[in-house]
Amino acid sequence: MELYSASLTQYKRLITREVRIGDLSLGNGLPIRIQTMTTTDTMDTEATVLQSIRCIEAGAELVRITAPSKLEAENLLQIRNALHARGYKTPLVADIHFTPNAAEIAARIVEKVRVNPGNYVDKKKFEQIDYTDAEYAEEIERIRDRFTPLVRICKEYGTAMRIGTNHGSLSDRIMSRYGDTPIGMVESAMEFLRICRDERYHQIVLSMKSSNPQVMVQAYRMLVATMQEEFGECYPLHLGVTEAGDAEDGRIKSAVGIGSLLEDGIGDTIRVSLTEDPEFELPVCRDLVKRYGSQIVLPDSNRPVVDAVLPALPENGLPYSPMSYQRRESFAVQNIGAGHVPVVIADLSRVEQITPADLSAVGYRYDEANDKWHIADAAADYIFTGHQTISFPLPGTLRVICYPGSWQLLPESGQQTHFPIYQDSGFATAEKKSAVMNFVMIDAYSDGATLPETWLGQVASDPSVVICLSSTNKNALQSVRRLFISLAERGIRNPVVLITDSYWQTPDEHLIHFATETGGLFLDGMGDGICLGYTASQPLDNVQVTGRTYLPVTSLAAFTNNTAFSILQATRTRISKTEYISCPSCGRTLFDLQETTARIRSVTHHLKGVKIAIMGCIVNGPGEMADADFGYVGSGPGKITLYKGKEVVKRNVNSAVAVEELISLLKENDAWIDAV
Repeated sequence: MELYSASLTQYKRLITREVRIGDLSLGNGLPIRIQTMTTTDTMDTEATVLQSIRCIEAGAELVRITAPSKLEAENLLQIRNALHARGYKTPLVADIHFTPNAAEIAARIVEKVRVNPGNYVDKKKFEQIDYTDAEYAEEIERIRDRFTPLVRICKEYGTAMRIGTNHGSLSDRIMSRYGDTPIGMVESAMEFLRICRDERYHQIVLSMKSSNPQVMVQAYRMLVATMQEEFGECYPLHLGVTEAGDAEDGRIKSAVGIGSLLEDGIGDTIRVSLTEDPEFELPVCRDLVKRYGSQIVLPDSNRPVVDAVLPALPENGLPYSPMSYQRRESFAVQNIGAGHVPVVIADLSRVEQITPADLSAVGYRYDEANDKWHIADAAADYIFTGHQTISFPLPGTLRVICYPGSWQLLPESGQQTHFPIYQDSGFATAEKKSAVMNFVMIDAYSDGATLPETWLGQVASDPSVVICLSSTNKNALQSVRRLFISLAERGIRNPVVLITDSYWQTPDEHLIHFATETGGLFLDGMGDGICLGYTASQPLDNVQVTGRTYLPVTSLAAFTNNTAFSILQATRTRISKTEYISCPSCGRTLFDLQETTARIRSVTHHLKGVKIAIMGCIVNGPGEMADADFGYVGSGPGKITLYKGKEVVKRNVNSAVAVEELISLLKENDAWIDAV
C-alpha cells in the first residue's frame, strides 16, 4: 500500500525499468509514448504501409500490426522495408495470438512483439479444471518450454516484448485457480515475466487490459505492487481499455481507465482503442498524456502550474483499498447517498431565463399540446440555477439548487422543490437553512490551507447536508481524494457530490478532463453525485461544438449532462443506457466494424443496461467480450456467430441478416423493448 502513498496526494511518476524499442526508449520517467494499431489486412503490404504512415504522421510513436499466422509474420519484413524506404523508422510491433511460430518469425523482423499469456500456449475452452499443485507446476513447465525459445530470440535480436494480459482471454487454467479476477490477470502475466527474468531478458513491457475500467485499474495497481514486492522493481506499463467502442463513449471509457492510472503516476505508453480509423486514436492519446510530464500543457494561464502540497496521509494507513471496489459509506439525504445511485446535477445557471424548453437539454421534453413531460433515461436529477428560481411546474422527479438569497424569497411550497447551496463558512453562519436538504461547497485545499476544521464539524453534524467537493489545484483529483480520506478519518458520512469544471477548449479535451478527474474517484468508491461545468464565457445557445460530427450536442448543458451519465456508466456506478463493447478492428477483422457498430447501435440504443459486444473475429470473440450479455462475432468472411454470454447460440449467420438475427435473440431472451 505504501507504493501508492506519494501519488495519492501529489502527482509522481512511477519509476520503471528503461526499455529500448528500436530507436525509441520508454519507462524510467521518459515521456509517455503514444501508439495505435493498423486495421488493414497485413498481407496487403501497400495498404498497411499507407495506413502506418497516416498513423505516424498523426503522432504514433509505435505502430502495432497483427500477425495471426506465419504468412503475416513473414510479410512484416516487406512492410518494414517499404516504410524504411520512404523514410519512416517508427518501431513496429507484431501482435500475436495463438501462434508461437509467428511470434518467433516476427521477433527477428520488427522491434517488438506482443504476446497474450491467455492464449499463447494455453487454450480456452471455458472448462473448469481442478489442478493439484503438482499438475499446476507441470503446466508452468510446459509454458516455459514453449515460451523460452521466443525469449531467447528476442534477447538475441534486441527485440522488445509486451506481455499483454486481457481480462476477457484468461486461460482455463488461470480461471480455474484464480477466477475471473484482477489477481488472475496479474498472475497470468507474472508467469511469463518470471520466465523472462530467469533468462536474464528484461526488455519487457506489460499490460492488464479490460473492457471494464474498474477491473483494469485494479489489475494494474495489483501488478505494480506484485512486481515491487517480488522483484523490488517495476517494468514499464502499457495502458489501454479494450473494446472501448466509438465516439464520446469510447473516449470517456478510455479516459476513465487510462486517466485514473496516469493520475496515479502509472503508465509509460498508452493506446486508446476506438472503433474508428486508427489515426483518430492519436489525438485522444495526446489529450491524455499532455496533462503530465515535463512539458505540461495547461488550459489557461490562470491555472496553477505545480501541485499543491497536501496534508500527509494518516499514519495508520488508508481507510480504503485501492485494489478493490467498495463504495464509501454514507447516509442518505433525500435521494443522495447510502444505497442510491449517484445523482447528476446539470448546470443551467448561464441561461438568462429558464423555460420548459431549456430542460430538453438535460433530459426533460415538455409536450405542450398534452401538458406532459417526457423524461429520458439520462435525465438530470437536479439543476443548478444560480440566482434564478423556477416558476413553472417542474417534472415530478426534478429538483432545483439555487443560491441561499434566492431560496429564502420563495414561498414554503417553492422551498419543497428548491434547495440552497452555501459555501462552508456561509452555511455555518446562516440564519435560515432548509430543514430538508442543504448543499455545502467545500474547496479541497485550493488555497493551500489545511482542512477547514472551523466549519467542518457543523457541516458534518447536520443530517440535511450534502457536501460538494471541488478543487482548482493542478492535482485536483489527489486533493479531493485527500479530503475524502480526512472525512473517513473523522467518521463523517455525509453524502458527497463531485464538482468539476473544465478549463480546456475542444470536446475531446473536455471529455478527457471530466472523465479523468471524476472517473478516478468513482472507481475508488468515492462520490454520490456529479456536477460538471465550464469556465467558458459563451452563452449556452451559441455554443458550436466543432471538429467531430459524432457529438450529439446542442448546448453545453446537454454536453455536460450526457458526459456525466457516460462517466457513471463507464465506472459502472449508474447504468442509464445500452453499453457497447466494440473492438477497434485490425487486420483480422472479418466485416466493416464501424458500419456494423453503427447499425447495431441505431436499433439497440434504447435497451438500457444491456451490454452488447461487437467483435471482428474469434480472437476478440467470447473471451474478449468479458461480461457482455450478447455477442456479435465475425466467424468467417460474410459470416457471424451470435452469443448469449459466452455461449454460442447461432453459428455462421449470413452477415446480411445478422443484425435482424441479433434482435431476434434479444427478443427470445426478454432483453428487447420497443423504442418509444
